[in-house]
Amino acid sequence: MPDPIEIPPQGTRGAWVPWGGVVMRILKPVMNLQIARYRRTAGRTPPEMMGFPVVLLTTVGARTGHEHTTVLGGFEESDGTWIVVASKSGASSHPHWFFNLAKNPDRVWLEVGNRKIRVVPGLLQGAEREAALAKIAAIAPRYGEYPKKTDREIPVVRLKAA
Repeated sequence: MPDPIEIPPQGTRGAWVPWGGVVMRILKPVMNLQIARYRRTAGRTPPEMMGFPVVLLTTVGARTGHEHTTVLGGFEESDGTWIVVASKSGASSHPHWFFNLAKNPDRVWLEVGNRKIRVVPGLLQGAEREAALAKIAAIAPRYGEYPKKTDREIPVVRLKAA
C-alpha cells in the first residue's frame, strides 16, 4: 500500500479557471474525444503539446469510486519516474485528479504513449519539489508562472511504476 498523500491547504487567491463544474460537464465529450484520439494514435513515446510530453493519468474518484482519466503534461525523470504538477493553471483550488490520487493512491495508472502503467504516487516536498518545478519550468515556462498566481502550494507528484 502506498504512503498516504497529504493534501495541502487550498489557497485564498488564484487564477480563475473556466473548466470547473458546469463548463467541465459541457466539455466532457470533447475531453473524451481527446483521450480516445490519444489512445488511438499514440506510439511508443508520448505525443507533445506546446513543447512538452502529454500523458494520461487515470485515478479513482474519491467520492464516486469511478475511474477518471485526465490529460496532463508529464515530465520523465532520468530514473524512469514521471512528474506531474497539480497546477490547475494557478487556481486557488487543487484539481480533482489530485484529490482522487490522494484518497486512492493504490489505484492510479499512467499512460505514456501506448503504454499503460500502474503507478505509485509520491508527493515531493521542500528542495526536491522546488528543483522539480524549476526543471519543469525550463521545459514548459507556463509552469513557472502558476505559483505566482496563487498562494497555495502547488502539489508536485512523482509517479513510480508499481
